Amino acid sequence: MSKLKTQNHNQNVKTNLRHRTYYFSLSIIKLVSTFPNNKIYWVISDQLLRSATSIGANIIEAKASSSKKDFIKFYQIALKSANETKYWLCLLRDGTEIDNNKIIKLLDEAKEISNMLGSSVLTLKGKKK
Repeated sequence: MSKLKTQNHNQNVKTNLRHRTYYFSLSIIKLVSTFPNNKIYWVISDQLLRSATSIGANIIEAKASSSKKDFIKFYQIALKSANETKYWLCLLRDGTEIDNNKIIKLLDEAKEISNMLGSSVLTLKGKKK
């Protein structure tokens, strides 16, 4: 594959990841807005909102980083946030009365985003060929 094709492909993946995390955050916001006014949901919704929206925010921060090391750091933070988001979604799925179909779709997207971020971090660190 030529350099140009590789660069275009990489750019599409990056843009796709930014867009996916943005729309994922919007989906989480919409889900949380449907929660009952109950103390259990306050805690979970706060943590879920923080972790889910942090994924995309850290990807945007990476774009403005001043070094490759800094760039990798922001992607690692985004990955940690994605993994935390999966935890909160699993708690919702297993411990509440929220519609599991909605949660499962969001959990699947969180897993895909997490896999993309993990792969990106390995590539950036030169551990994946």
